[in-house]
Amino acid sequence: MYDTDYAAIYDAVMIHRGKDYAGEAARIRELVDERAPGATSLLDVACGTGLHLRALAEHFDEVAGLDGSEEMLALARARVPGLRAWRSDLRRIRLAERFDVVCCLFAIPHLDSEAELADVVRLLLDHLNPGGVLLVEPWVGPDEFLPGYVSRDVVDQGDRTVVRLSHSRLLPGRGDRMELAVHYAVADPEEGLRHATESMRMSLFTPEQFATAFAEAGCEAEHVRTDPFAHGLWIGRRAHG
Repeated sequence: MYDTDYAAIYDAVMIHRGKDYAGEAARIRELVDERAPGATSLLDVACGTGLHLRALAEHFDEVAGLDGSEEMLALARARVPGLRAWRSDLRRIRLAERFDVVCCLFAIPHLDSEAELADVVRLLLDHLNPGGVLLVEPWVGPDEFLPGYVSRDVVDQGDRTVVRLSHSRLLPGRGDRMELAVHYAVADPEEGLRHATESMRMSLFTPEQFATAFAEAGCEAEHVRTDPFAHGLWIGRRAHG
């Protein structure tokens, strides 16, 4: 869905919701320092428009990004001067570069299965330097999901107004897969009215599935409940040597 002009209004909606990019970046630095205090380089996988990267650049000497949307990457490059960024689906990430830290924030739910989760965790770990830290943000599991949940955002940008509506439902016969329908409209004095509807399917992974994915990749991991991340972070380290 992010290869539409939704990318142009994505930031406005997230900021309107009060997402604390600066606070999340600072907390990531603290969590990394507890495990690898000398870490200087970071790769943000599924970096989107670069709002996290801009904040993370205040805490790491080198930041880089990867995303599947060229429109998102264009916004990220404009936001973070000199940013090294690659376009790739996170299921197929194959970079020659290695980093002290790899983070993947709210992208894992877009995977289709537990097998994909295990494959992606292994790929992310492969892009760490020895002793490097991996931070993965989970989402709700099957027990926490609310079928029929409706969200609404009205963002007033002066003369321009953005409206976003969404509805979530479980896929028929599935307790671990959901569909999110998103409708957005933009009212602009010069461009007039425009709107679109998108939908995506997402997975509801359990803590046990996350733990298994890390274990199968040969990495011990812990689920840390910490603000400002609503669902905490899974954190693991690549072994030395």
